[in-house]
Amino acid sequence: FWLKRDSRAETSSSSTTIEQTTKSSNETNHHSTTPFIIMAGVTDKKLAELGITLPPCVVPMASYVPFVRTGNVVFMSGQIPKTENGMLIGKLGHDYSIEQGQEAARQCAINMISAMKEACGGDLDKVKQVLKVEGFVNSTPEFTDHPKVINGFSDLMAQVFEERGKHARFALGVSNLPLGVAVEVGAAFEIMPDA
Repeated sequence: FWLKRDSRAETSSSSTTIEQTTKSSNETNHHSTTPFIIMAGVTDKKLAELGITLPPCVVPMASYVPFVRTGNVVFMSGQIPKTENGMLIGKLGHDYSIEQGQEAARQCAINMISAMKEACGGDLDKVKQVLKVEGFVNSTPEFTDHPKVINGFSDLMAQVFEERGKHARFALGVSNLPLGVAVEVGAAFEIMPDA
């Protein structure tokens, strides 16, 4: 109901094969000292339970790459609310409700997970922690519910990755975003050393 076509954005197919069984992760160090164990395929199973089919990783539309890894940290480029049918274009506070904005942020999360799967060589169980989320909401000056909008992204990360999905975050309003989209979200992830 909120999607508008935009021929400037492109997608490309990305197929990967899960070949490795992940090992137990180490303790997290930002909000808990309780170790957790990840069983092979658990993240893909969770996606299936939620009825989510990951789209192909979105091809960058300018001079950048989808992600950069340094050590065990992966910095993800911003994801927009794009599907095969189009994207959400407009402003919160004028064109769309908070609920529609949350759906847009959730789509950003789905696209982020798709890109992250590529960064992990096809195995999302190698995600050790979602570290930080950076949320930008295209909104009117009067709109102040940016955190509620970005909850659409954060809530899905927690559903898919559970304890590993809890993260630090900021959410802010901006006067415009690339292609006029309503939401854009960037993130940083920690992955297993052998990923």
